[in-house]
Amino acid sequence: MTIDDQLKQQLDNFRRDFDLLKSEIAKVIVGQHEILDDMLISLIAGGHVLLEGVPGLGKTLTVRTLAEALHLDFHRIQFTPDLMPADLIGTQVIVESPDGRKGFEFQRGPLFANVLLADEINRATPKTQSALLEAMQEHSVTVAGTTHQLAEPFFVMATQNPLEMEGTYPLPEAQLDRFFCKLLVKYPTVSDLETILDRTTESIHPRAEAVMTGERILEMSALARLIPIASDVRRYGIAMVVATHPEHELAAEATKKYVRYGASPRGLQSLILGAKIRAILDNRYHVAREDLRCMATPVLRHRLILNFEGQAEGISADDVIAKIIADVAEDSLAAA
Repeated sequence: MTIDDQLKQQLDNFRRDFDLLKSEIAKVIVGQHEILDDMLISLIAGGHVLLEGVPGLGKTLTVRTLAEALHLDFHRIQFTPDLMPADLIGTQVIVESPDGRKGFEFQRGPLFANVLLADEINRATPKTQSALLEAMQEHSVTVAGTTHQLAEPFFVMATQNPLEMEGTYPLPEAQLDRFFCKLLVKYPTVSDLETILDRTTESIHPRAEAVMTGERILEMSALARLIPIASDVRRYGIAMVVATHPEHELAAEATKKYVRYGASPRGLQSLILGAKIRAILDNRYHVAREDLRCMATPVLRHRLILNFEGQAEGISADDVIAKIIADVAEDSLAAA
């Protein structure tokens, strides 16, 4: 078997395992196919996900089901206005040794898990929200000058209610940028509602079984990074990101009019990684421009900060991204 044959077999196994994991989650979660795809892409890419939707749409159940299907350590934190950073990370406590000596010992908080559900994250104060920053980026936390590494894989799934609801705090921009993608959970269709009733009001309640390990997720993540991307396709991705910056010469007209701040380099990294995984799922061994366009909205929507005019006119980040996709030429940076 040649190297190419080995890689092809590995990618076939990648798609098989992806479909297996998605199917297991779908035993419990009805519909929401795009949400599940993007959530699993984020997981494999090593990123974190922000789920937004009104209460009752199954956001928490989706995350819990994912943890069950992965056979990983799972913790849930219910964010409330009185939640403190130490409630997440842990704290130093005084312990007494058998010989009577007293000293400090670090007692780990619920942050130490493979899959962390930060439920209704925008109901906590910005101080508590920011406690996740180091953990999400560095996969470690520092307490009293000592750094504690988190177990791999480490995956944060945060849910939030729309900002116009009472008792919510907007997430800081630095916090938002650490999420690989932001997914909007929509209301189920009529047929999905019928299926939900069948599954929740009858005597049989489906549950997801563990079908994959954390080690396999890490293997899939490493494999995805091997997918090549042509230089012209990569420049197209760069052009899409710089088009979100109102001060850049390649900025789209909608960006100049409605955007205050655009996506960061971290957004570009997420766009490329997501496109590589999307290419594998579409049975291709290279990244196409369509992969970038497919990932642009979930990866960039939370990284665009609209100005006052955009907010006043009711423009959404999705509207701006759609115009950017339409306006950016495939050879925008061909001469760069």
